[in-house]
Amino acid sequence: MDKTSLIGIFSGLLLIIIAILVGGDIHNFANVPGLMIVLGGTAAATLLTFPFEEVKAAFRGAWQVFSRSRQTTDDIIAMMLRLAKISRNEGIVRISEVEVDSPFMQRAINLVSEGSDEELIRNILRNEIDALKVRHFEVQDVFKKMGTYAPAFGLLGTLIGLIQMLSTLDDPASIGPAMSVALLTTFYGSLLSTTIFLPIAGKLKARTLTEVMHLEIIYEGAIALLQDNNQLTIYERLSSFVPASKRKTFNNFRAEQNVRGKAAGGRTGQRRRA
Repeated sequence: MDKTSLIGIFSGLLLIIIAILVGGDIHNFANVPGLMIVLGGTAAATLLTFPFEEVKAAFRGAWQVFSRSRQTTDDIIAMMLRLAKISRNEGIVRISEVEVDSPFMQRAINLVSEGSDEELIRNILRNEIDALKVRHFEVQDVFKKMGTYAPAFGLLGTLIGLIQMLSTLDDPASIGPAMSVALLTTFYGSLLSTTIFLPIAGKLKARTLTEVMHLEIIYEGAIALLQDNNQLTIYERLSSFVPASKRKTFNNFRAEQNVRGKAAGGRTGQRRRA
């Protein structure tokens, strides 16, 4: 669970609620018809813009905002270095016996171990990376559009309230409460857009950039395995994706490999597990 996302959403909402309580009565901010206009209008416009399957996929993808990535960049680099070691010591065919969690990495391993042409491997892996970018962009776009629609329907609700208010100008006492209700829909739209929809779209974009970087590392690692299974060469190629201040040294990766190798020493003959 990604605690940062939860803290961001709940702390933002909590501060807004506290500000409301300090400045007055929270009941003044409750208006069911206004909320129905904003939520119903946003949902209707979203379903009109996107196919239903894309909207479902977007809300499934939104769960990624609250889930932690299973693999880190260091984990992927360490895995590629381990594959290079197996390839050099036991032959490139043996890397197909290594189990990995990433379907993309498994596909890359299978292509390399089967001795596929380098150009074919490049085309297949590159097409998969490009397809992932498109799928993730569609998910992000759903929430971006919802972040645009919500304030627009909030303004629409405000206009409806103002029209209703102007129709009763003969009663001055009703103008203040009516104006308050009219403005609430704009508040609802802005609140949903700035605290829910747009932050989720932004977080999904950040997750996409991280995932694409991981796939690029696997892509470069697979090509490096095919060209030269030297661990140091592969480390230098893959570590360039990581900022210099955050890079683990080659010796650190080697030391971790040695520790894992000793721990797994009694499992010879069994299928390798990443």
